[in-house]
Amino acid sequence: MKASTRGKLLKVSTATLCTALFKRGFMRQFIQGVLPLNPALPNMVGEAFTLRYMPAREDLNTIDVFKNRDHPQRKAVEDCPPGAVLVIDSRKDARAASAGGILVTRLMKRGVAGVVTDGGFRDSPDIAELSMPAYHARPSAPTNLTLHQAIDIDVPIGCGDAPVFPGDVIVGDAEGVVVLPAHLADALADEATEMTAFEDFVQERVLAGQSILGLYPPTDETNKAAFDAWRKTHGR
Repeated sequence: MKASTRGKLLKVSTATLCTALFKRGFMRQFIQGVLPLNPALPNMVGEAFTLRYMPAREDLNTIDVFKNRDHPQRKAVEDCPPGAVLVIDSRKDARAASAGGILVTRLMKRGVAGVVTDGGFRDSPDIAELSMPAYHARPSAPTNLTLHQAIDIDVPIGCGDAPVFPGDVIVGDAEGVVVLPAHLADALADEATEMTAFEDFVQERVLAGQSILGLYPPTDETNKAAFDAWRKTHGR
């Protein structure tokens, strides 16, 4: 991802990006059912590195599997590249944790940009105190081993009904997480930046008492001219 693209995505909302995606025919890119543990943190932006769980089989998923350095969950934590986002397919099942505070802290210390699961995290109060964004469905105390078997990393997954391919660009804000197809990330960042400028102008005018008719969308030419003048004044 270009540094300029990352910079733009840090300043736009998932709502605006979803509109830009919808214009291109994409309707399933918002990860359903996940929320930030700390909504006050800045946007989460990074390329997807994935971890996939399947239903656990008891004889293969004992506590001893964590002694294996090649265990997929452990490898995901140690192999996720700095600046990337670890995206976890937990089958939308938060009855057992996808990870806990120690592993998420390790991701943060390695420079990972964030983590998202469609399941849950244990130690969620501790994770909420970290400076790295984290998203989940709800808190979950039981270890992942009770229900989930880590099976693969860096493969296409589904997370909260959204398709996620390795290298897709993940953006999270206080509302949730959206997945940008990698080949569209630059164009979407540009369009969302333009849309954000216009939406800021509209919000200002609506707060001043103006009707949305002819303003949003700008079907009235006088509003288009007013927006052009606003941009020059605000350097947008």
